[in-house]
Amino acid sequence: MGFLARWRIYKKVAASGQVEVSEQDGVRRMHFGTVTVQSAMRVDDPFALEIGYTRSMMAHLLFHRDPQEYLMVGLGGGSTAKWVYRNLPAARTTVVELSPEVLRIARAYFHVPADDARLRILIGDGADYLRNQPPAYDVIMVDGYDEFSQAATLGTPEFYADCRAALKPNGMLVVNLWGSDPLFHGYVEAISKAFDGVILSLPAEQRGNIIVFGFMRSPGMPKWDDLRETGRRLEAQYGLEFVRFIEGFRKMNLHNDRRLLV
Repeated sequence: MGFLARWRIYKKVAASGQVEVSEQDGVRRMHFGTVTVQSAMRVDDPFALEIGYTRSMMAHLLFHRDPQEYLMVGLGGGSTAKWVYRNLPAARTTVVELSPEVLRIARAYFHVPADDARLRILIGDGADYLRNQPPAYDVIMVDGYDEFSQAATLGTPEFYADCRAALKPNGMLVVNLWGSDPLFHGYVEAISKAFDGVILSLPAEQRGNIIVFGFMRSPGMPKWDDLRETGRRLEAQYGLEFVRFIEGFRKMNLHNDRRLLV
């Protein structure tokens, strides 16, 4: 990480690992001891989604139009939590983050708001938190990585079953995965089993990240034309590339010329 010294604005080495913050060309980044960027924020637009995979995670809004309760496992720089906080004022978000240091840095350097009636950040293990949770959430978003890979406890069949049990009847699971991870196909298989095969995969804009969506209920094999109409409306409302997300679903999922088959 020596080559980052020129842009580093913070570094902390602790028993739980190393956390660094760098800034270059108006973009602030969080690193966990390697060159991998864990989170990024444009300094002059701190509530925007700077990294493509975080934008792709918001494709769940194509299928769940009015989520009221979010659970997010993994905070990082708080990109998705901040976006929901700014753009979905009716929603409440609970975030479970393993590292107190990550939370401290997220608030000090990445504009993560203080807890209030719509945002609550807890320190703990997301897998432990989800055990025996009642069906209270509309959307569960999982993005829990260390410097090398997804946390092992967040990729087990038991964890995905616990996610399903914590979702409301029309809820969705949204998981950020690395397509290059040797365990990727096992993760997807476990998600598919937990959600009775009702899943979709979406390749993110940047190479490597793949977002997997698990549905409590099938979205009903939506027509492409209907999805594009919804996408254009959401794009105008939120400024994210929803129409591109729709085209991305063609790459990894069953479909025909008229419908997405899920």
